[in-house]
Amino acid sequence: MANMAARLHQKIAKKNNTSDCKQMTAALQSPIGTIQVSGCEEGIHSVQLQESFVPEDRTRVASFTCEVCESQEEMTEPVKYCMTWLQAYFSEPWTTDELPRPVFHHPVFQQATFTCTVLMNLLSDVKFGEMASYKQLATLAGNSKAVRAVGGAMRKNPVPILVPCHRVICSNGQIGNYMGGRGNHLKQWLLTHEKLLKESRKTSRRLRPMLPHS
Repeated sequence: MANMAARLHQKIAKKNNTSDCKQMTAALQSPIGTIQVSGCEEGIHSVQLQESFVPEDRTRVASFTCEVCESQEEMTEPVKYCMTWLQAYFSEPWTTDELPRPVFHHPVFQQATFTCTVLMNLLSDVKFGEMASYKQLATLAGNSKAVRAVGGAMRKNPVPILVPCHRVICSNGQIGNYMGGRGNHLKQWLLTHEKLLKESRKTSRRLRPMLPHS
């Protein structure tokens, strides 16, 4: 029985091992700097933001275009789709809740851990333009006292923006840290970006003239 359990463990470990994946990295020039996306044929492994980049103040309603800095022919299909998803996020971000999320293939999503549970709850429950506290996420994950562990899960998030850890704030309303505190300015930009365009979307719907009945 012990030998059988050991073999089963090895089989699962081999299945979840992503170290042998042939990854490809592409870059997207965005309003918050260069975003690097790495992925294999199975899915996305990481999204890296440019911590030192200081974006322009996000104080008015505007959408943005983004330029892919790699040849489309060199990308894996998941990386291609991820680029398309990120471009939509900056140009028409409210549409991203209706788009299929890029498939993830980072090890953190291959194991039934507290970190994975928190990240997947964040992905499914906190939508564009919304925010949640660390405590709320801890409660969703089944342990309302695990606030520090939720903070640790946010730091371990390998795919920021895709899994929107920028939407997680402190219970007192402070935005909290992002990327270990090095990217707080990016977090504020992303939150403002979503807030402005969500409010603009609501206003345009209210002001849309009613068509006469035919």
